[in-house]
Amino acid sequence: MSERNWAGNLEYRAARAVRPQSVDELRDFIAGSTGRLRALGSRHSFNDLADTTGTLVETDGLPVDVDAGSAPGAVRISGGLRYGVLAEVLQARGLALANLASLPHISVAGAIATGTHGSGDRLGSLASAVRAIGFVTADGGWRTLQRGDAEFDGAVVSLGALGVVVELELDVEPTYDVAQRVFDGPRWDAVLADFDRVTSLATSVSIFTTWRSTERADLLWLKQRTDAPGRGALDAASAFAATTLGATATAADEPRHPVPGGDVRATTEQLGSPGPWHERLPHFRLAFTPSAGEELQSEYLVPRAEAVAAIEAVRGLAERIAPLLLVCEVRTVAADRLWLSSSCGTDAVAIHFTWRREQAAVEALLPLIEAALPATARPHWGKLFALPAEEVRRRYPRWDDFAALRARFDPDRRFVNAYLERLGF
Repeated sequence: MSERNWAGNLEYRAARAVRPQSVDELRDFIAGSTGRLRALGSRHSFNDLADTTGTLVETDGLPVDVDAGSAPGAVRISGGLRYGVLAEVLQARGLALANLASLPHISVAGAIATGTHGSGDRLGSLASAVRAIGFVTADGGWRTLQRGDAEFDGAVVSLGALGVVVELELDVEPTYDVAQRVFDGPRWDAVLADFDRVTSLATSVSIFTTWRSTERADLLWLKQRTDAPGRGALDAASAFAATTLGATATAADEPRHPVPGGDVRATTEQLGSPGPWHERLPHFRLAFTPSAGEELQSEYLVPRAEAVAAIEAVRGLAERIAPLLLVCEVRTVAADRLWLSSSCGTDAVAIHFTWRREQAAVEALLPLIEAALPATARPHWGKLFALPAEEVRRRYPRWDDFAALRARFDPDRRFVNAYLERLGF
């Protein structure tokens, strides 16, 4: 087979791909096959996390199912759904998720398996919304784990190592509106001097920079729930931006794209106009190619207490970073208890790099960035990083517990691939 990931930087090495049309067909295939397997969702990993030399199991052919009556405050869904599709169904039923990532194009199961997140001081990663998770296991069997089960916290962010996730139950709430506003040119010194204040300006806050300037960031992006005035009204945020973050940190009078020169038609509506949660929380619209299209990505999450030092470390490398960078985004994530989540046990700040597609040069630069960041920085599982395996393992206190869980779920190592072998499985 010859297929590539979303960014085009990786060609999958699998001998073949299958696209089952039902869960029963998937179970029969796995039970009757031999060799290694990996589930493949929306292909939004920038490394070989989803690759295998055996068989890729494409999950987008499985039936689309959204059951909003599974339990109060919950929805049961097919894992292969994309967030943008799920959000439209939930909105039509008067329901919502607490948070979304910047891209609605990604599959729910894939995003959860890698600890993907949105932004918000009080908002956890997308995986923190999981109530229950259902796997087809390596022998074609079925396993379901629910929040509160002994193995649940280890099974949610699973790196695809436990089986094919085909069913998820997520927390939902009544639908709500969000307004977003973008500000130009906040001063870094002012942002870092009062970082907690800045990230609490709205429900969701992002800071974008190209690092072409070390004095000012490019954009401050605020997304505010209209039903939660206690989390910082946009008018108050505007005043703070104008008076504290520098005279040029003024509200943009036309839409902005996070990547300089990007097509603003691809971005969700800004300028303070309220709209449904799923049309504001992502940065990009589902109908458009997100971000820059042909790009690479890296991301590191650091404990909140070390965030300012981490940003300053990156700032000190601006001259090395800027020539390869499309944009850098700083966001916040609330702590959770999921063993392989990048925010496990700590409120975290994510420093995300969207790179030009110059992979050799980016990979040569990553060790320099990783050495400058605090020794607690955890890389995003689905993006490019260079940390040695022993160092990655050291940064996850429940690593050995997960390794034991993986061995129980998949004793014959059918879901282990080169990526997982490099990590020591």
